[in-house]
Parts: sequence; C-alpha cells; structure tokens
Amino acid sequence: MSAALVPLAFCLTSLPAASQEAPADDAAKVEDTITVTGSRIKRKDLTSVGPVTVLDSVQIEQTGITNLETLLQRLPSSAGFGGNSSSAYWVSNGWGTPQINLRGLGVNRTLVLLNGRRIVYGGTGANSAVDLSMIPMSLVSRVEVLKDGASATYGADAVAGVINLITKEGYDGFEASAKYGMTDEGDGEELLLDLSWGVTSSKGDVMFNMSYQDSGAAPLWDESRAPCPGTPGPNGFVCDGLSSSTIGGRGTLPAGYVMPDGTVLTGPTRVNFNQTLGGDGDSFQIYDGNRDGFNYNRYFNASNPLERLSFATFGTYHLTDSADLFAELLYTKRWSTQPASPATLVNIGFDASHPTNPTGVDFVLERRRLLENGARTFEQETDTFRIVTGLKGTLGDIWSYEASLNWGRNTGSDSILNNINTGRLAQALDPALCGTGGIPCADLFGYGDVTQEVLDYIVFTETGLGGNEQKAISASMSGEVYQLPAGMLGVAFGAEWREDKGWRNPDSLSVAGLALGNQQDPISGATKAKEVFAEVSVPLVKDMPLVQSLDFDGAIRYSDYDLFGSDTNYKAGLNWRINDGVKLRGTFTTAFRIPNIPELFGGVSEGNLTTVDPCSGWASLSPTSNIYLNCQAAGVPTNYIQLGNTVLTDAGGNPNLEPESSESFTIGTVLQPIEGLSVTLDYFDIKIDNAIRTTPGSTKLSLCYESSNLSHQFCAPEHHTRNPLNGDVNYLSTQNANTGSETMKGLDIGVVYGFEKFGLDHSIDFNATYLSEYETVAFEGDNPTMIAGYIGGGNGGYPEWRAISSWTTTSSKWSGTYSVQMIGEGDDFYATSGPGSHIPAQFYHNAQFSYDVTEAFRVTAGVDNIFQNDPPFVASWTDGNTDTMTYDLLGRRGYIRLSYRK
Repeated sequence: MSAALVPLAFCLTSLPAASQEAPADDAAKVEDTITVTGSRIKRKDLTSVGPVTVLDSVQIEQTGITNLETLLQRLPSSAGFGGNSSSAYWVSNGWGTPQINLRGLGVNRTLVLLNGRRIVYGGTGANSAVDLSMIPMSLVSRVEVLKDGASATYGADAVAGVINLITKEGYDGFEASAKYGMTDEGDGEELLLDLSWGVTSSKGDVMFNMSYQDSGAAPLWDESRAPCPGTPGPNGFVCDGLSSSTIGGRGTLPAGYVMPDGTVLTGPTRVNFNQTLGGDGDSFQIYDGNRDGFNYNRYFNASNPLERLSFATFGTYHLTDSADLFAELLYTKRWSTQPASPATLVNIGFDASHPTNPTGVDFVLERRRLLENGARTFEQETDTFRIVTGLKGTLGDIWSYEASLNWGRNTGSDSILNNINTGRLAQALDPALCGTGGIPCADLFGYGDVTQEVLDYIVFTETGLGGNEQKAISASMSGEVYQLPAGMLGVAFGAEWREDKGWRNPDSLSVAGLALGNQQDPISGATKAKEVFAEVSVPLVKDMPLVQSLDFDGAIRYSDYDLFGSDTNYKAGLNWRINDGVKLRGTFTTAFRIPNIPELFGGVSEGNLTTVDPCSGWASLSPTSNIYLNCQAAGVPTNYIQLGNTVLTDAGGNPNLEPESSESFTIGTVLQPIEGLSVTLDYFDIKIDNAIRTTPGSTKLSLCYESSNLSHQFCAPEHHTRNPLNGDVNYLSTQNANTGSETMKGLDIGVVYGFEKFGLDHSIDFNATYLSEYETVAFEGDNPTMIAGYIGGGNGGYPEWRAISSWTTTSSKWSGTYSVQMIGEGDDFYATSGPGSHIPAQFYHNAQFSYDVTEAFRVTAGVDNIFQNDPPFVASWTDGNTDTMTYDLLGRRGYIRLSYRK
C-alpha cells in the first residue's frame, strides 16, 4: 500500500435528514454568479426550473452521516436496488461498491458528477456505476440532487436525474476530526479520521485532504437482524426457505426404488444423506427441508467490513485577473470483504457402479454443501485515480468560460477464497484416475466423508483483475448577452469529447468453466462520444399583473457515438413567479442512455440469485388458474415445493443492445406564504422506451406461468428449463435485453420552515416522495408488471411513500437534530398471503447533539435507530429473511465525533 501512495503524496506536496429545495432560496440573492445543477448558465440567484434538493455542509454534519451512500439512500427520492455495506453481496457493479439509485430506475440511470464533471466508474472491472466510497464526506461542501432528466445538459445516463457533489472551495485553515461508533451489540465498529488543510492568497488557493475509514463487520445471524415468523429448529434460528443445498448431499430417486427400511417409493422422491459428523456417510432417508435444510444466514453480515484511504488536493492559481488555472487530484484505495456460505456442488452424476454411490442406481447428487471446507470469503481491492485540470475565467463583462481535461482510472482485483476447482474435483471422482499421480479419491456422500486430503487438492483461491478508464475534454462558455424588456438573455454553449473503457479478466479457471458456480467470460470494450450543446434562458415577461416574472429555459445536445450513431436531446421549461409567495414551474426533457461496457461486452456469468418459482405448491391452486394449468402442462410434479429461495442463474452482456430513450415531464409549485416557510410540490412523469433491463428470474417465471397456454416469450427454453424428474428450475437466464417500456409517476413534497423561539434558531425540514405508478412492459403488447407499492424479490423496495423529516435547534454554543426516516408499507413482489406478504411501514429515529467546547473544538454525539426498529420479515427476502437493500439491518448504534478547526 505504502509504495502506491508515496508518489502521489509527493506530488500533492510541490462537510438526510436536513435538506432544502433550491427554489426555497429564490429570494436569497448572492453576490457572485453561480451554476445550479441542471443548467450551465451562471445565474445571480439560486433558482431552478427543475426540482433540485440541496444539502450543504452544515446540514450534512447535522445528520451525523459520514458516507455518501447512506446520506443519499436516505433521501425519499432514492429507491430500489443500490449498493451499500449491507447489500454489497448482491451488487453487480463489483461487490463492495456503494452506489445510488435515484427514483429506483437503476444505478445506471443516475449520473454522478463531481464539481459538474463526470467521474470514472468504480469496482473491480467493466463496471457501470460510480463508487461513492471514493469521495470522502469531508471534501464535500454541498450535494445537489436534480430529480429530472438532464441528458440535454450533461449527455447520456442522466435519465433519472443527477447527483452533483460540490467540493469545498477557497478553504483557508486547518481541520481535523475523528469519529468512532458501534452498534448495541458491540459490533459494526466505525472509525473515521479526516484531515483538511487549506490556504488562500492573492495568487490562488489550495486545499489538501486526507481521509481514512475502517468499518467492521456486524454478523447477520441473530434474531433481531434475521427476522423470522417461525420458531427455532434443530439447525438454530431458522425460517421458511432454508437452503436445500445440504451438508450431506441430496438427490432424487426414481419411483419403485426400495429404501433401506423397505419403503417403496411411489414416485420420484428426494433423499438426503447423513448429516452427522462421524455418522454413516452411506445412509440416507427421505428429504425433510425442516430437518435437513441448511441455514446460511449465519454466514452473512448485516454490515460488511470496508477500509478506505483517500488523498485529495484541489487548487486554483490566478494567472491573470480574468483567468484561473485549476486542478483536482483524487486518489482512493478501498479494501472490502463479504463472507459467504460454504460452496455448493451442483448436479454431479454417478453411475450405479461408482464405488462411492450407495444407492445402487444411476444417481445425480443435485446439491452438496461442502461444510467440511468452511465458509467462503469474497475480497476486493481497488485503486481509483482522478485528475482534472483546466482554465476558467471571464472575457470582458459578458462571457465566462471553462475548458478542462478529465482523466480517471480505476483498477481492482477480487478474490473468492475457498472456492472449488471442478476440474480437479472431477479427477478425484474418476475411479480410473484417483488414487494415482497424487490425485486423492473423493467421497461426496455424507457429511464428513470429504477428507482434508481431497480438500487440499480441489480448493483454490479464485482471483480476477479489471478496471475502468475515462477520458474527457470539454469546453463551454456562458453569459448574459442581450438586454430584453423583461431581463437579460442568458446563453451557454460548448462541446465535449469522451471515451469510456472497461475491462475484466476473470480467473483462468473461471473462464474455462472450472471455478465452481462462477463461470465468467473476459470483458473488454470502449465507447466514444462527441457532443455539442447549447442552452438559453429567456426572460419573457416581468412586473405584470399575476406575472412578477416568467422565464423560459431551453437546452439541446447533439451526440455522436462511435457504436450507435447520433442522437439529439432537448429540454424546455417555464419558470413563472406569480408573486413573492407563489411560483409555478415545469419542464419537459428527453434523455437517453447507451448500453454500457458490461451490458454490451460482458460475457455470461452465473450465480445463485433470489428467485420465486410460481409452480411451488401449484397443485393447491384453483384448477382453472393459468399457473395450475401451465405447471401441470410443464410436467411439474403435483407435490413440487421449491427448495430454498435461490436459483443458479445466468447473467451477462448482449452485443445487440440498442440505446434506450426517455421523456420526463415535471410540473410543480413553490409556496412561501410566510417568512421562513417554503413548500414545494413537484409532479413527475417518466417514460422510458426500448428500456435496457435485466429482468429478474422471478419476474420471468411469473410472467411465463401466468400467461395463457405458456404463450409468453419467457416460457421459451432460452429463458428457462426444468429438471424433468423433480420439476426444479435447472436453467434460468437474466441476460440484458432491450425490453418494451418503463413508466413512472409520482409526487415530491418538500417543506422547510425556519424560525426563532426562546432565543434559539429552529429549522424544520420535511421531504417525501409518493410513487403513484411504476410499471414495466417486457415487450410491446405484453401485460405490464406493477412495481410501485411492492418490496422484495431481489428488486429492492418500491413503497408508495418514503419520507424523512428533521428538527434542528441551534444556539451560539450547541446544536441538536432529531430526524425520522419513514419507509412506507408495501406488498411482497410475489407472496400474496402469509407472513411477509404485506410489510408495514418502518420508522427510524435518529438524534445528534453537538457542543462547542471552544471556538475551535467541537464534540458531537449521536444515536441512530434509537428505538431499535428491527428489519421486517419479507417473504421473498434476499438475505437475512428481509430486504437487505431497503431496511436498516444494524439496529441501534451510537457514535462520538471530535472536531478541531482553526
């Protein structure tokens, strides 16, 4: 590590509960012109046509949150599947990679910027989302969240909106802080150290920042973190959906088979082999999920370890009175780890004569959990560099300009410890090979029969390497160029060239299909774009009856991609201020997104993903229902019950993908009826066509078996197949495809009220999002799949209501904040009755108190999840019997932070 940091350090030496809508500050003029996210035109007030949520450094500090993903994922406008320390095991953009999913439309459709410029993707190779852990919170002065399409302003990917992270500028002084916290259970420790130093002079300014984070593990296995409506069983705290990958091994025997106790099987029947260490490995009995199932929850974490070290420097040098040279350098190294359950061997065939086969007939060992080998561990190590340099300044009294070079590179490695070399396993199972040439003979039947000698031969550490690179050259100009009767005409225009590369080289055994459960193909690809854009702000009317001001905002961008041809997108909006207390606003925007590197060039990979099989228990349904008729027609046995809640699933890229396009319409109002009070209401309507989606396996199976006569295209064998003997889904594909459409509608609500009482300053902040509609259509003419109001199934949460509110009180020496986050009620995506089919609303209460011991020294203490709100049981859970991507898994936790500023 030190060798990598010394050169950079040598080069470097020669601040959600509280939030505010930008329009709430329309009346607050500022002396300098500024640029608001969603526009490139500099303005003299903080005004915006589109809905923008702004969180400044003071508000961020009052939340007590010290990582960006938590800050952003608490916003009501965040939903669905997003990476963080608890759900990182499920993140396809590189395990351990924190992300943000604005509107729940996908991390690929949320554009993340740093100071208005793009950031290289992060992960361990060929990724498609920014790694939020690379940007220390101590660098951030302000976070602006534009909840509107912005491709006309920023280019591709800004379908759901834009997250713009603004760093501190003109920092003069020294600041050091340390934070330490842990949960009530004494785990999940978090240590955060930040150091910032800056100086400003007549020649310019420079700021240096160093940040270190070390977050510890918090096991998932206890009852509060792994909720269950059932009762403890022989394997410990268990729930419905125990893994059918048993430690003794299981398979299916044919009808007519005579069991050791003389029982004659009347149909295909699952059996399970000995699960007692030291017992008779050749003994077997009819499979019983409650007795034989494997509880893998105990191997996972509620929060996974992450260690991060970051160095950054930002500076400006005044070349002349009207020209500045600026530079930004950022380096971050991340180490992250996730535990996983012991490896599972799948579908290994034995003929009747095999010396280890105790059944006497041809037999397929369908699932065998290698508990003898212990748990697996996933590890990642990433390095991310970002360098930006350029010129900015003014030309005369009208124009301002900026030209910049932006280069970012991310490289990473990931490893799976205790994985299985299936090639060597095959050798150890081959009677003609094992026992000679140093190849031991393996016996997989019965727990404990796999010897250490066999494990030493078949176990290996799987390692993959990869990275991402981004290059961009951009130039723009803006200015107020002409005096109209209602005000100055503002314009902006510019051009940009951009290249994005991604590559991933999996372990050679994985490429050869010899790494257990993790077959992958190499990925390598690049896309290039050339773009020109223009924007205009036209004051139409001013100081008329019912029209204090009426402005038009428009933007257009022409993009030319080397792989996809050209595309033009535009934005049109009106900003109508009726009087000082009422403003109306509306925008119509088009946006687009080209397929990213992994979507295009990613080869096929496989993994066990949360999947609900609609044919499980189908014989109990109405004989006239489509599911009953289709499962019967597919030959699924009448006694079929899905074993476990995961299915081995293929995923990967599709070189035939085309870009997707979208249209967004927002209309809203800003009300300021009394001093200090602002209320914002914004209706949004988003339609995505030719949508690039990875349709979850559960959705594919549901659409297939609910269709008439298995007529849905997802019933085709290229999407899924079944084991003809026992009905299990033995092949399932969720590869990327251009689907029909996605439609989302809803309402954003914001209230900010600041007042003085009892000699103290008070601020009340409330933000909520109501999701009235979100549906997807797999192909034109197909029935829509409803998403709004549903939770689970590996999709994340899409409750109709999400909200966060806070009350902050400050004095000259102290401040206190109390916040409440609400995740609304919802129904399980697939379960219609029973425990976990309906999930009640969840409330998380947080509090923080800060006291200034001296002018320079501050002590802060806080508690999150004060009332220990445990995660709810979700029927189609991911891990831990809940939705790890939606709910708080850690429970109550406290922290203390010490800050010194001079």
